[in-house]
Amino acid sequence: RSSQQGAGSGDGSPSSAAAETPSSDDFSLSLLDTNLPAEAETELRSFIAKRLTKGALFEGMGNVASVGLSIAEYKVGCYYCRFQQENLLTTLESDVSAPEYVVCFLGGSEKGLELYPYLLELDKYIQSLKINLDLEQKTLETYVNPYLRSWFENAICPIQRVVQLFQEKLAFLLHAALSYTPVEVKNADERTEKDISRFLAAASLQGLVQEGTMTSLCIAMTEEQHKSMIIDCSGPQPQLHNAGSNRFCEDWMHAFVNGAEGGNPFLFRQILENFKLKAIQDINNLKRFIRQAEMNHYALFKCYMFLKNCGSGDILLKIVKVEHAEMPEARNVVTVLEEFMRETSVA
Repeated sequence: RSSQQGAGSGDGSPSSAAAETPSSDDFSLSLLDTNLPAEAETELRSFIAKRLTKGALFEGMGNVASVGLSIAEYKVGCYYCRFQQENLLTTLESDVSAPEYVVCFLGGSEKGLELYPYLLELDKYIQSLKINLDLEQKTLETYVNPYLRSWFENAICPIQRVVQLFQEKLAFLLHAALSYTPVEVKNADERTEKDISRFLAAASLQGLVQEGTMTSLCIAMTEEQHKSMIIDCSGPQPQLHNAGSNRFCEDWMHAFVNGAEGGNPFLFRQILENFKLKAIQDINNLKRFIRQAEMNHYALFKCYMFLKNCGSGDILLKIVKVEHAEMPEARNVVTVLEEFMRETSVA
C-alpha cells in the first residue's frame, strides 16, 4: 500500500512529503516525496506508523494531531489523511490490493489546523490529489510534487491574502457575504478571483441557517438590488461599486486588519468563524425577541432597540423576514419593525 505525506515547517510555511506502505499489519513505509530533513522525516514516519498500527487512519477522512519533531522548538500541527488511488480502484482485480497513501501536512500549531473548516479544505485538497494521482515519474515531477508543496498557499492563506488586498474595504466584502448580495469580480487574475470567491463562501452563513432561508434570501437580494456588487481589480487597490456596509461589518473589519499585524494566517480563519458565530447569535436573539413581541408590546420595543444597536439590523431584518414569511403573527411583527427602522433612517 502507499502513503503520501506533505509537510509544512513549524512556522507554518509550506512543505511536502510522501510515503508508501503495503496493507497488511506487517507494513513498511516507503518515502515518495518530502521537504523535511532526514531526522524529522524519520520521526514523522514513526508517528504515522503508530497510527497505522492502531488502525487510526480511515480512508478519505483527515485527522489533526500535535507532533514533536526535532526541527521545531514546540509541537507542530499535523494533518494526515489516508487514501487510495482513485483511478486504480475500478481497474484492479478483486484479489489485488490497490495502492494506498498517507499525506501529511505540517504547519503552525494543532489549534490552527484543527479548525473544522481547515479539515474540510484539506480533505477537499486531498480529494483532488486522489483523482489526479499517477505514479509515473513525469506526473510526480510536474503535478504531484508541486501540488503537495503548494498546500499551504492554496488551502491556508486565501483569507489572509484577501484581508491584505482589501484592508478597510473588507467591511464591504463581509457585508456582501452576510447579506448574500451577488458579487461580480472583474479584471482579476485567477488566484485573486478564487481567493475572493472562497472568502465570500467562508464568510457566509451557509450551513448555519436553514437552506431554504438562504435560497429565499439570495432571490430577495437579487430582486431588490437588481445589481451585483462589482469588484474591479484592474488597479493596485480593488475598486468597489454598488457596495454596502454597516457598523457590525466595520467593527469586524478592524479585527481582521489588526490581526494582519501578527502575520499568522491561522488567526484570520478563527476571526472569520467568530464573526459568523456572533451573526448567528444576533439572529437567534432577534428571533427570540420576535416570538415574545407577538404577545408583548414591550418586547416589540426590545426588538427595535436590539436592531438599532446591534450594528447589523439591515441584514438581520431581511433574514428573519424571509424565515417568518409563512408565519402571520411573526410576519406582522417584522412589518412593524421594518416601518420603525425606515422612519429612524429617514429621521
